[in-house]
This record gives sequence, C-alpha cells and structure tokens, in this order.
Amino acid sequence: MLIGLQNLTFEFGARKIVEDATWHIQPGERIGLVGYNGTGKSTLLKVLVGEYSPSAGTVEKSKETTIGYLHQDLLSFQTTDTITRVALSAFERVMELEKEIEELGIQLEKDPENEEMLIRYTDALHEMDVLDGYQIHHKAEEVLHGLGFSNEDLVRPYQEFSGGWRMRVLLAKMILQQPDVLLLDEPTNHLDLPSIEWLERYLLHYKGSVVIVSHDKFFLNRMVNKIVELYQQQLHIYTGNYNQYEEEKAIRIEMQQKAYENQQDFIRQQERFIERFKAKASKAAQAQSVQKRLDKLDLIEDVKLERPDIRINFQVEKMPGKVLVQLKNISKRFGSIEIVHNAAAEIERGDKIALIGANGKGKSTLLRVIAGIESFEGERIWGHNVEESFYAQHQLEALNLQHSILEELQMCGSKKNDLELRSLLGSFLFSGDAVDKRIKVLSGGEKARVALAKTIVSRANFMMLDEPTNHLDMHSVELLAEALNHYEGTYILVSHDRYFISKTANKIWEIQNNRIIEFKGGYHEWVEWNERMQKQQENAKSESKEKKAEKLPEKKAEQAVEVKSMANNQALKEKQKDLQREQKKMKQLEEALARHTARQKELEQAMSAPTSYANPVRFKELENEYNQNSQLCKDISRQLDEVLEKVILLEESLH
Repeated sequence: MLIGLQNLTFEFGARKIVEDATWHIQPGERIGLVGYNGTGKSTLLKVLVGEYSPSAGTVEKSKETTIGYLHQDLLSFQTTDTITRVALSAFERVMELEKEIEELGIQLEKDPENEEMLIRYTDALHEMDVLDGYQIHHKAEEVLHGLGFSNEDLVRPYQEFSGGWRMRVLLAKMILQQPDVLLLDEPTNHLDLPSIEWLERYLLHYKGSVVIVSHDKFFLNRMVNKIVELYQQQLHIYTGNYNQYEEEKAIRIEMQQKAYENQQDFIRQQERFIERFKAKASKAAQAQSVQKRLDKLDLIEDVKLERPDIRINFQVEKMPGKVLVQLKNISKRFGSIEIVHNAAAEIERGDKIALIGANGKGKSTLLRVIAGIESFEGERIWGHNVEESFYAQHQLEALNLQHSILEELQMCGSKKNDLELRSLLGSFLFSGDAVDKRIKVLSGGEKARVALAKTIVSRANFMMLDEPTNHLDMHSVELLAEALNHYEGTYILVSHDRYFISKTANKIWEIQNNRIIEFKGGYHEWVEWNERMQKQQENAKSESKEKKAEKLPEKKAEQAVEVKSMANNQALKEKQKDLQREQKKMKQLEEALARHTARQKELEQAMSAPTSYANPVRFKELENEYNQNSQLCKDISRQLDEVLEKVILLEESLH
C-alpha cells in the first residue's frame, strides 16, 4: 500500500465531503476519481497529499512514498528560469552532482595529486552514473517536446508563456520526478489532442500509481483500471475503466433502489402497526418496541436523490435553406502567420461539424470568421432564413457580473416573458429564488449553464460552439451531447473532448496547409482514415527521397539545402519578430488587466462601506466607475484572448 485512508471523515466548514471512508492505493494502479461537480474530488486529493487534515480517521503512508500533485494552484509559481531549467529541477540531486563535479574538476586541474579530492570526484561520477544523470537533459527535452514545445521554446523563460503552457511545463517536471504516486487534477484541461495522446502513451507505461480527476471520458477509458466514485459523502470503488464503472453502477443503483423500496414498504407497515396499537394498553409496549427498532434502523439512501439533470432542449423557430453558409476564397493571417489562404467550404442543413486539430491551427479564428466577428478577406455568404447563435470560449467572461441570472436572459432580446424564462432556467437547475443570484457569485459550472441557456433562448437554426463542454462535468457533457443529437438545426463546434466529438459530429473539418479539409463521417472513422493517409504519405515520402537521392548529384543537393536553409532562416526571423511584438502587447494587456482588476476590488470594498451608503452622491459615483471599470476589464480580456491566440499560432509555426 502506498497511501491509505482509514475510516476517514473530512468536513470543509459546515459541509461534509466524505464520511467514514476507507481506500487503499496500491502500486501500479491507475485510478479515476469521479463524481459530480462540487462533490469535493479536488478537496479529497488535498487530503491525500496532506494539505488538509481529516476531521476523523487517518491518512496512512510510509516515509519512503513520494507523491507528485498537479493542481490548478501551481500556476502561481513564478521564475525567470528557462522552461528546460524548470523541468530539470525535477532532478535536484543530479543538478547538485553536476555542480559538484564541475567544481571538483576545476580544483583537480590545479592540484591533480590531491587523493581525497580525487576520491570525492570518483564517488560523484559513480553516483551520477547510478542516477542515470547523463540522460536528464535528453529526458527533459523528450517530455517537453511530447507536451508540444519546440526546440526554440526550450531556451525561453518560463514567465513568457501563458497559463496553459506553464501548466504543461509543471506537468513535465512532475512526470520527470517519477514519484510513487501521481495525483493529477484535470491534467488535460490545457492540452490539445496531440499532447493528450502523448500523455496517454506516457502514463500507460508509467511504473508508479496514478490518480486522475478528469471530465474527459475518452481519456479515463484509455487510462484507468479502477474507478473511485465520490457520491453522497461515500467512496464507491469499481474495477475497470469508466465504461465498466457505468455498467456496474447501473446494476448497483438498481439493487439499491429495490432495497430502498423494500425498506420503505417495511417502514410503512411498521408505522401502521404503531399508529394502530399505540393507544391500546395490551399492545402499547409492543408498539413502543417496534418504534425503537425503527429509530435504530440504518436508512438506505434513495438513489433518486442524485443530482437532478439539466434539461437541454435546443429548438428551431425557422427552417433554413439547403445551404447555410458558403465560404469562398477566404484568407486570414496574423502578421506573418497565415491561417487560411483562398480556402473554400460549405455548410449544409443538417451538418454537425467538429473543427479539430492542435492548438494554434486557427480553429477558434475560423469559427469567428464564420460568425462574422473576425475580419477576413474573401466572401462569407449566408443562406436563406439562417438564424445564428455563437457560443465563444470567453462566453463566461462576457456575462455581466452585476446582472442576476434572470436579468442576463432578459437582455438576450428574446420574446419570452419572465415566466417562460424562469421555466427555461428551471431546466438548467436554477429554480425559485436561485434565478435572482448575481452572476458574480456563480461557480464556473453554473456560469456555463447560464451561457448555454442564453444560446437556447435564441432558437437559432445554426449554432457555432467554441469549447462548449468547458466547466461541465461528465454527466452534463453527456446531456449536452444528447441534446445536440436531437437538435434539428445545424452546428459547427470546436472541442478537444474526443468522446464529445465522437457523440456529436457527422463531419470533421481540419485546417491543413491553409485549406479547410472536410471528412464526411464521424470521429472514429476520421481517426482510421487519418492513420491510413499518414502511412501513405510516409511511404510516398520515403520512396520520393530514395529516388531523389539516386538522381540528384551531391553538390546540387547541398546547394538546394543551403538555399532552403537561407529562406527558412529569413522566414524564422520574421516570425520571431512578430512573436516578440505580440508577446510585448500581451504583457501590456496583462498588466492593464491586473491594474483594473485590483481597482475593481477597491471599488467593491468602497461601495460596501457604510459611509458610502450614507452618501448617495458618492455611492453613485463609485457605482458608475465600477460599471465603467467592469466593461474595461471585459474589453481587455477579449483583446488578451485575441493576442494570446496570435502568440500560440506564432509559437506553433516556430516548432
């Protein structure tokens, strides 16, 4: 056993996360920790690692057990070191030995006969060899490359990278440390498809144990051999991957429901007996005895008390023509980076398109071009009766934090009255007084539900969805996929969730060589087709190289390489200049956002002060400044998103 929970209870304030739970993590296990949003999965990881102490029970682990913990708070880590140095810090002892060997070597050059120093030097070299220290640079580069970093990136300072890329560096460091237990909290959140696939391949061969919290069902199915479900303050343990867990859980729920119903029948019978005989002298003692037995009865939970489902129902008001959107000779670039050039595509009624690919290929940019909120060259032609709705990645940030949930939907411009809007919000689990909650107090998942509700209000027949599953738990993702399957309209979506794509898309779009490549079929068929195409291309390249090598004289080959190298160097310099310019702009925007965010907090404190309420004029001034500052924060955030995407595109092009 590496880590064990023994009769553990943990309370977070007045809220009980887990009660009397026992769980042992054994060597070689790959465990998926699952449960609805808000049940306390991330909190439980912090209990495992020792950040939180249990209210009762124990967390057992030996002194030798090493734990690596990846969590979102790691983004607060700051350093001026390069990302390679950050990754290499995983090999703390090897780095110490490198420095020691270097210093001893210098001293031995001055005093080669010093026997004591020579012994220390030999011992250090031996320990370096035992620790495989001469391979650490190669290992670090291999892991960083696998997570999407280019050779040029390896010498760049850590602080130059955005949050998602910083998380990748810290993930690389943790992987290189090779602890006995890896605790990974949403490791795929900041990864694109190629990086997720690399991480899967790595973890499948990882010798230690892994505990993963993830909403990516496809990832869990590939990665885990055990599921631990946190539900109703209890830990339920299942053998197998996520699909097998769902099958076993369905059986458990059915059995629990039958046991619950049988117990309820028994309770009702006993209560009727008590009610009937408690007033009769001859039966009163027996009735009291029955009541005592009922009071001591361990009640079986009703499985129907599980979290209620959100009810998503996308409706279409008008039927569009056969062709909804035509793209003709579309070109889009950011500086020297070209996204698409003279690209053409067509979206027909009934298309359910997934736009996929690595980060930096311009997926979100193309979606904004289609939506008409991004400048471009060429023609975008709308079809007849098209009514569109756009769900952006920053949709959550675009919500007005001062509005109530109901007010936010009222501002959508729909013709629905308040009663109809309340009914719609009820289907998204906002009922009664909950619709009067301010947006600013909602969790990420609740904001995502509000944003989806706004999309539904539009009754659009064409939807453009950019990462719609962000902040949704697995169950909600399932319900969204089901709703999209019943949707009578047309949509195009961007997502890194392979399970979600496989459940929703009947066409795949990919940006290749500045063109839009369309595949008519679902995700699994596209994967098979793509693998065949890659093998054919590799074979064709291999044959082409062999033929060219036979025909091309060595001198001409060298000249060709030299000319190509010069051209590549020039293009590389231009891209590096563009990247530096965009990074400077990004830094300025980040600083501006930090200033205005700090001012926002100052204004909130000032508005909540009793002296402000006592002075209506002053309070109005503060409120006006607060609203202006809030809008400014949103504008800067949107600009930051756009600049960040340009930076990612430039970084990808330099790979």
